[in-house]
Order: sequence, then structure tokens, then C-alpha cells
Amino acid sequence: MTTVQGTCDDRFTAMRDLLQANLDSGADLGASVAVTLEGAPVVDLWGGWADAEKTRPWTADTITNVWSTTKTMTSLSALVLADRGELDVFAPVAKYWPEFAANGKGAIEVRHLMSHTSGVSAWAQPVVVEDIYDWEKSTSMLAAQAPWWEPGTASGYHALNQGHLVGEVIRRISGMSLGTFFAKEVAGPLGADFHIGLDPAEFHRVSNVVPPPPLPVDLSAMDPDSVAVKTFTGPAPDASVAWTEAWRRAEIGAANGHGNARSVARAQSVVANGGEVDGVRLLSPKTIDLIFQEQANGMDLVLGVPARFGIGYGLPDAVTFPYLLQDGRICFWGGWGGSLIIVDCDRRMTVSYMMNRMEAGVVGDPRGEGLVRAAYAAVGAN
Repeated sequence: MTTVQGTCDDRFTAMRDLLQANLDSGADLGASVAVTLEGAPVVDLWGGWADAEKTRPWTADTITNVWSTTKTMTSLSALVLADRGELDVFAPVAKYWPEFAANGKGAIEVRHLMSHTSGVSAWAQPVVVEDIYDWEKSTSMLAAQAPWWEPGTASGYHALNQGHLVGEVIRRISGMSLGTFFAKEVAGPLGADFHIGLDPAEFHRVSNVVPPPPLPVDLSAMDPDSVAVKTFTGPAPDASVAWTEAWRRAEIGAANGHGNARSVARAQSVVANGGEVDGVRLLSPKTIDLIFQEQANGMDLVLGVPARFGIGYGLPDAVTFPYLLQDGRICFWGGWGGSLIIVDCDRRMTVSYMMNRMEAGVVGDPRGEGLVRAAYAAVGAN
């Protein structure tokens, strides 16, 4: 049995109790939880074990692969360029990346990449996981292929490739790779310990994820030409790939970000707090407004459940995410296995949960749901 460490405002003690209960029951192996209000940390908790053998405790500086929570960092990077007037999210992708116009993609706009509506939700076969480590090869593959549905008409979750699509636009504009841009322009100024492409010098801090049960989807029983099957097999990594040096060092802006609840909450607090935290301004309120321009609202072609997307983030959906408040300016996303980040611009609050033991869900699970409900109860907003 391990005891939860860290600090917690008295209003949020239910979150400490919940994390402790999850660690005691085994629902969590090692995990971290954070809340910011008005840009300031009010919850910064961690506990449990950093390895399945329970030989290394999860410490204040432990980081882990957070899967698709990484997408919020990629989107934040793109919004920083938009705020500077260097990126127009309503412009064709080909304005910045001319090769992307191939095979009928000339009209696809940057906002389509950021809202999972581009029609290019994965790599076309043949593709293997090793291909996506090679930036030039993998982005050239995406530029050459045709969309799988009419862009802008529906969402189809860009599970593994969104970071390559948005990241290449960022690279064409800034001259920096996605990971370098994020480190220099976002994480560095904010002091957020989050990494897209991890330096081997940081490997000793990593808690390997514990792979989840199989996804609750039987791909073999589905149409092999369906968007869902093509996406989930284009390519289809096992979660244990996150243990490898090649995965950690690559810049996979949809899936291989490494951080903890504190660093995720810190980075995203700039969105919740009107674009500025501790004197560091990255976004204007007008740019933040872009996030809440609904781009898709309906059955997602990949996830197979109703989903709402703004520009760069998910928006609350009463069917799929009933535990999120449905009114006001809330955006969010999470990662395979359970990681979750909620950004509430009305309450200027973020709620972050990052852990190593993965459950079967694609985005969020009951552990994160319970913590989110407790956070909202603490601020009187159930």
C-alpha cells in the first residue's frame, strides 16, 4: 500500500481520497492528478508505483506516455501559430504543404486536420509502426493518399496520424519540427514538463504503461474497407511499443507525448486562463474562441460513438461523455487507456489525470470520470 503524495487545497480533498482509493483497490497502479484554477495549481497529487513489479514508487517527477492527450499539445502549438497570424486554420493545408493537394486533397483545410474531419484518418496500407518514426517518409505517405470520405462532412478520429498532419503544417511554417516547436514555444515558456519526442536523458523518469485489455471492438467482424478498420490497422501498435527507445524518441504528436498530470494541466491552463498564465501570453481570447467553433457533431466514423469536435479539441457530448458539464466553454480530450484533460474556460480551470495502468477505453474511463466529478463538486458545479 502506498500513500498519496503532494498538495491539495482543502476544497478538493475528495480527489485525494479518490486517488488513494483507486491505488488501494488496484484500479490504479501509479497515477497523478492535478487541478489548476485561474492558472494556479490547487491540486498536485501522485502516488502508487512506476512499474508493474512495484519496485519503483511513482514520484513527483515521474512521467509516462499519455497517448492521445498529446493531441491537445499539438493543437495548442498550432493555435499559437494561428494567434501570431502565421497560420490560418480556414486555409487549405496545401497553402503551407503543397504536396498535400495530391489525390483530391487540395480543398482540405487546416481546421479539418484539427477536427478529425479531413478524410485522412490513418495511413493507407501497406504501413507498419516503424514507418511513423520516419517523419519524411510518413508525411510523404499521407500527402500522397486520397481521403476516405468527403472532407468536412463527418468526423473520423485521426488516432495516430493527427500529429503528423498538423505537425507538418507547423514545420512548414516555423521551420521547426513539432517536438522542437512545442518545447521552445509552449513547454519552455510555461515551464511544463511535457515532451513530444523524449530525450534519452529523461528515460529514467518514465513509468512504462501497463497495456490494457483488447479494445472493445472486433475488427475481424467488420468490413475491412470501413474507415474504422482502416484507421485502427493503419498501423496498429501494441501498447508495449511505448516501452521502446524508438517510440519514445519519435515525434508522434497524436500519441507519444510524455508527461504527468501537473505538466498537462500547466500547459493547458493557458487555454483555460484566457491565453495567459504567470505573465506568459500564448493566445488571445479570439484565438481561444476558434476551439469552440463546432466542426463535427454526430457518429464518429472511427470511434463508432457520437462525438463533437471543435478546432483542436473535443467538445462535450451528452451521450458519450455525460459526466462533462454540457453548458459553457469546456473543451477536452484524453488518451487510450484513461488519461484525461478537461479545460474549462468559464471557470478558468483544468482537471488532469495521467496514469500508467491502461483500461480498454479509447478516451477516458471511470477513474477519470470520478475525479472530474469530484473536481466540479469542489467548485460547486455538479
